[in-house]
Amino acid sequence: MTHTWKIALGTAALAAIAVAVVVVRQGDALFGGSAGATMPNPAMMAMPVPVTNIVKKTIPITLEYSARTESIRNVALQAKISGYIQQQHVADGADVKEGDLLYTIDPRDFQAALDQAKALAQRNIAALEYARSNLDRGSALAQSGFLAKDTLDQRSSAARQAEATRAMDQAAIRTAELNLSYTQIRAPFAGRLGRNQAPVGTLIGANGAPLNTLVQLDPIYVTFNPSETDLAAIEKARTAGKVTADVLLPGEAQARFSGELTFIDNTVDHSTGTIIARATISNTDRSLLPGQYVRVRLHVGAEPDALMVPETALGSSQLGKYVYVVGEGNKADQRLVSTGVSHDGLIVVRKGVSEGDRVINGNLQKIGPGALVRPLP
Repeated sequence: MTHTWKIALGTAALAAIAVAVVVVRQGDALFGGSAGATMPNPAMMAMPVPVTNIVKKTIPITLEYSARTESIRNVALQAKISGYIQQQHVADGADVKEGDLLYTIDPRDFQAALDQAKALAQRNIAALEYARSNLDRGSALAQSGFLAKDTLDQRSSAARQAEATRAMDQAAIRTAELNLSYTQIRAPFAGRLGRNQAPVGTLIGANGAPLNTLVQLDPIYVTFNPSETDLAAIEKARTAGKVTADVLLPGEAQARFSGELTFIDNTVDHSTGTIIARATISNTDRSLLPGQYVRVRLHVGAEPDALMVPETALGSSQLGKYVYVVGEGNKADQRLVSTGVSHDGLIVVRKGVSEGDRVINGNLQKIGPGALVRPLP
């Protein structure tokens, strides 16, 4: 019993000493009793964040629509005469200029017809000259009384008939020349050929199948359907001047083609509430082809002095869109904002910020309202 009591007493004494040591250390911490202990610096606890100033600039007001490209001219190349295809001068799918020779039809029959018409005309010229000289002599003789009037009338009729024959010969020559010219099929405008449908040696007719198709690619139409609610803004822009149109290909953020709005239909479709509109787009590299789906962006005005922040500074919560600005004491101040259009990586903020604010545009997930921040340029 005595030994057990001594062990218990020793254990209690050790516990009392441990409690005393803890109390003394806590006291040192509270009253700065330890010379080596230091409090953490609040500036070292601040979250470093990149900041940017509000950007104030004039931005374009645009309307964007789904659209489809269309060729301005698309014609089937057909022959006006019958004959055999002698030569195809341009390969399928080639780009051609206006007036380029595309096909030649065997011209021999038509050249022979022209030669025959010219020979006949040459023979009739001699008959005409004889009739004219005969009439001149008859007129002189009739005036002196040596030629009867009936004979003079016959010579006059023969001269008129020779004149008519000459006119018919000239018409025949022009017809033969036209038929010969039709043996050369030329490009009526600059464009791109399609697939050949009349190989060399094919017998074609004046009303037969087309030889090929020719499509104009530059410029090119882009057709779209703005809603009737956008008509007022579009018409206002047209009244002020030219309405610029940019074309974006699927998957691209930057426009590579531009032109202007050139046509708005005169009737709104009552079933869809839209109207047909068309822009004429420069396509100098001919990379746009008819039938492509694209996006068209109309520039209908400009908004001056718009306040803009980087899109990366924009956050979202159940309350709506927000940004953080550096507030008093370098604390993050959360501002609910109303936004507008985006432009060049910036977004318009219509409500919630002022021109002099410094907006935090990084480390948004690591801060909250009132968090201490350390602004970085």
